[in-house]
Amino acid sequence: MPIALFVLGLTVFSLGTTEFMIAGLLPELARAFDVSLPDAGLLISLFALGVVVGAPLITAATTRIPRKAALIALLVVFIVGETIAALAPSYGVLMIARVVTAIAHGSFFGIGAVVAANLVEPAKRARAIAIMFGGLTIATIAGVPMGTFIGQHLGWRATFLAVAILGVIDLIGVIALVPHQPPSRHIGVRHELSAFANPKVWLALGTTMLSQAALYTAYTYISPLLTDFTGFTAGWVPPLLMLFGVGTFLGSVLGGKFADRTLLGTLCAGLALLAVMLGAFSLAAHSQIAMVITLFLFGVASFLINPALQTRVMNETEAAPTLASTANISAFNIGNAAGPFLGGLGISAGAGLLSPSWIGAALAIGSLGLAGLSVLSDRRSADPVKHEEVTTNASRERELVERRR
Repeated sequence: MPIALFVLGLTVFSLGTTEFMIAGLLPELARAFDVSLPDAGLLISLFALGVVVGAPLITAATTRIPRKAALIALLVVFIVGETIAALAPSYGVLMIARVVTAIAHGSFFGIGAVVAANLVEPAKRARAIAIMFGGLTIATIAGVPMGTFIGQHLGWRATFLAVAILGVIDLIGVIALVPHQPPSRHIGVRHELSAFANPKVWLALGTTMLSQAALYTAYTYISPLLTDFTGFTAGWVPPLLMLFGVGTFLGSVLGGKFADRTLLGTLCAGLALLAVMLGAFSLAAHSQIAMVITLFLFGVASFLINPALQTRVMNETEAAPTLASTANISAFNIGNAAGPFLGGLGISAGAGLLSPSWIGAALAIGSLGLAGLSVLSDRRSADPVKHEEVTTNASRERELVERRR
């Protein structure tokens, strides 16, 4: 695989770290700016909103720019945003810095996925995207714990500064090692928007949104489930979450490998496994050993589907993939935001700490249903072609018979 893919993966590691590290820094940020924990939590919510709304707009505005140049510009914005966050004199300035960073984050994911796919032959597309998105899984394993550790011992500003320095390293790598890629031959926002006239694209976006909502409905409340229900002490939570992270890494690698062979087959199998593992929490929660196994397999299933989700959108929009790819990143973040809300509704209704896993399982089944519709849609699209091939072959056979006569 080209070294440029690993440069993109390193950059995604930095982007993923800044996205998720706020959860570990909430107490420090709340104390620093004298705000409540829920108010500090808005730094997470508005980041997701910045990705959902801002990223497609920025991507649309850069359709005429060569993709490498767009990536460089987005990394400069990312570094500036992290630096402003590290120096923020007030909560409001920090909030603005987070939104600016989020816009660069979402756009980089969308454009970067297209660049990654174009670095390899079509048969290796999903594996290329898996390498790039592998940086996100490593962020959950190492980046977020490291960011939390730095924030707790050197102050929260040091964490943002460390990510900004990583951003500079990423920028140098992109400039030096990512090859030039021109914008699409069919330039313009109107052409990029035309991709959304394809119903298969909306099925793919819906599959992404529901699958991520399923994941985050349960994952958000996994810590109290482990401690209050299964009986683990609080000290066991970080290593167990790290085990989940190892599962996500393995799932991403396997997902890239299998999706190149059968994209929708891998997606459907992954979603089915995700639904099963979410349902299994109700049985596993009563046993610590079973919970450890279930949590690991939950991580595998959660990221087994990611390469297929992103590749599916790009395969259906090959003539204009950039905006649709970024829209899929927005779909990821809509699911990320909706999941915790839906899980919280179950707990608030008195259904207990296991309710988020059941709600997540229902969402995963819904996502599997949309993936099934994609399979049916592909078969219907292929039928006329097959019919035409059969008709052509039959005509040729008749011609040969006539000639023999």
